[in-house]
Amino acid sequence: MTENHPLQPGGRIGILGGGQLGRMLSLAASQLGMKTHIFCPDPESPAFEVTPSKTIAGYDDVAALRAFAGDVDVVTYEFENVPLATAKVIADNVTLRPGAKALEVSQDRLAEKAFLSHVGIAVAPYRAVGSLQDLQAAISDIGLPAVLKTTRLGYDGKGQRMIGKPDDIEGAFTELAPGAPLVLEAYIPFEKEISVIVVRGTDGSVVTYDPAENVHRNHILKTSTLPATVSDGLAAKARAIAGAIAKALDYVGTMGVEFFVVSDGDDPQVLVNEIAPRVHNSGHWTQAVCVTDQFENHIRAICDWPLGDTTRLADVVMENLIGEEIFATASRSISGIQPHVYGKAEARTGRKMGHLNIVKLPRA
Repeated sequence: MTENHPLQPGGRIGILGGGQLGRMLSLAASQLGMKTHIFCPDPESPAFEVTPSKTIAGYDDVAALRAFAGDVDVVTYEFENVPLATAKVIADNVTLRPGAKALEVSQDRLAEKAFLSHVGIAVAPYRAVGSLQDLQAAISDIGLPAVLKTTRLGYDGKGQRMIGKPDDIEGAFTELAPGAPLVLEAYIPFEKEISVIVVRGTDGSVVTYDPAENVHRNHILKTSTLPATVSDGLAAKARAIAGAIAKALDYVGTMGVEFFVVSDGDDPQVLVNEIAPRVHNSGHWTQAVCVTDQFENHIRAICDWPLGDTTRLADVVMENLIGEEIFATASRSISGIQPHVYGKAEARTGRKMGHLNIVKLPRA
């Protein structure tokens, strides 16, 4: 269903997924006078604490999905691995924003790279791998070092292995479940990683936020720093690419686009690493220093409202709090620091438990 008309305050927004992103989307919706209904199979979902309505059911429960869709005016999602069958049930019963095309493209690394290449956007050289022989042939084409990845369900470093020398080939293939679809990507000796948060409305209007410079620890995003140490020209190029991707997907809502910055003499270039069809971890800084943060703009977009001002008002560093780091939050100086705690029940190793936005305040 694709009816386009602005949702009035008091309208009901359905959210597939009950993690921290769903929680922050629900808070943003409430700020705009909307009510949310969150659908998630996990009864301990932190988003359930901040929504008036919830459904605890599996994403394959068609009856529950139809009842959920019948209770809301529009549905969105907080993670990109929503099953396509789930998205189809929702879209057959109520408006789904972003649409299923974004899920289909982003859930499979091969599909994503093929899509980006088709629309003329640069990515790292890659090859599909279905067997050890395929892998050996791909390495002959691409060379070493390279990164072998599962095509699906990889995040925060999961589902990938670095291949630095020929002796690593067989072990990497064996570790990543032979028979599962894989992709080999050339290792890119990048200078830095940046990301752009882009938002597209139902009318095709596009806004972007300043690029963030990202640092990962153990494959998990640790900090996003604004401003990024890139030229104005490179920042404009990254923002334009993010906008072009959103347009090519006919996207509605907020999306994260991650880039490698690659040295090319005096003219650094950007390669798209991956896209995330949702509000994004590297955009949490917008909560502290932007007129309209990424969560509010997502709600505005899916409700067919005008998009908000993305102006950045101060320099900022977003720091993820991983595992037991969350317990040290109270001991940090509060000057210029905006904490956000996700309310998860257990502080497991490698689990994102909250974040800090550390704002550079003007001197008195």
